[in-house]
Amino acid sequence: MSKAFVKENDSDFEEEDEIPDPSPKGVKNYITPPGFKALQDELKQLRRVERPKIVEIVSWAAGNGDRSENGDYIYGKKRLREIDRRMRFLLKRMEAAEIVDPAEQPNKDRVFFGATVTYVDEEDKERTFRIVGIDEADLDRGDVSWVSPIARALLRAEVGDVVEVRTPRGPQSVEVIEISYETR
Repeated sequence: MSKAFVKENDSDFEEEDEIPDPSPKGVKNYITPPGFKALQDELKQLRRVERPKIVEIVSWAAGNGDRSENGDYIYGKKRLREIDRRMRFLLKRMEAAEIVDPAEQPNKDRVFFGATVTYVDEEDKERTFRIVGIDEADLDRGDVSWVSPIARALLRAEVGDVVEVRTPRGPQSVEVIEISYETR
């Protein structure tokens, strides 16, 4: 039978494209306080602003009659599923989150979660990045996930330590030249 003659209901889409958990199995979801607040803010925006706006559009479009060819209705329902899926994902991530404040790090001489690290590589290029949670990693801002190869290689290193980092071009040695625990 052609799909055109089969009635689909909204429950067919409920668990569609569930977003996979970005954390490796058995690994805690460490996050900084600003990162946790960003998740809360996104959830609040979706729940209080975007979702009600889309619900209003869908209910208006549903009142216009034939839903099968109603673009506002079809797109609105799709967008509602996307918003609901994202909200479920954010709630799961926030439930599993373990907030770690870098400012409270007792051993500031070593690289741990939340550290801002400056290192120099074999080509004498100096780079700085901050080690953050999986949900807040953003290379454009210089934030790398604590499970990334560079962060894992530098964990527990001190200023002056030379560590080996696995890169796509092969192993590379980097030297830690500065460690700080500032908050952004």
